[in-house]
Amino acid sequence: MTILYIVLGVLVLLVLWVIFAYNGFVRMIQRAKEAWADIDVQLKRRYDLIPNLVETVKGYATHEKTAFENVTAARAAAMDAGSIAEKGKAENMLTGTLKTLFAVAEAYPDLKANTNFLELQRELSDTENKIQAARRFYNTNVRDLNTALQSFPGNVIAGFFNFEPREFFELGEGEDAARQPVAVKF
Repeated sequence: MTILYIVLGVLVLLVLWVIFAYNGFVRMIQRAKEAWADIDVQLKRRYDLIPNLVETVKGYATHEKTAFENVTAARAAAMDAGSIAEKGKAENMLTGTLKTLFAVAEAYPDLKANTNFLELQRELSDTENKIQAARRFYNTNVRDLNTALQSFPGNVIAGFFNFEPREFFELGEGEDAARQPVAVKF
């Protein structure tokens, strides 16, 4: 009879451990989803600022059509990117085109003094900082989840319930210039 209680006790502990491990993975996945939602909010804020910035610069630099078209195309590509890796590459392109737009703005002293332009630059700079912080938060959550998924005995539970690792949100390789935040100069 005592052996039966011991076996039942071990089974109960095993079931409880599986439940706690499963719930831990679910919690980590939800944190990663929440962190990605934070990135998405900041990227949308960035996308909303860009048309206003382009229109403000257009008023002063009408002959810089190529720069405006490149920014608009890069913004559209970033908004349409599907996977996290594609989103990272598209964001690199957008960052590069924004740098060229700010370089164009440097040639127009009246534009640099325009209060709308200055406010848009400030908002964009603030948004870039928030994107960077959100990306770090997301990647930390993904790291924790992926580590738990690959560590024993968690990998047994993860395999049984088909939990999948997540992708990090990284900048494209070889894009050293794009790894820097958009330079906003006043």
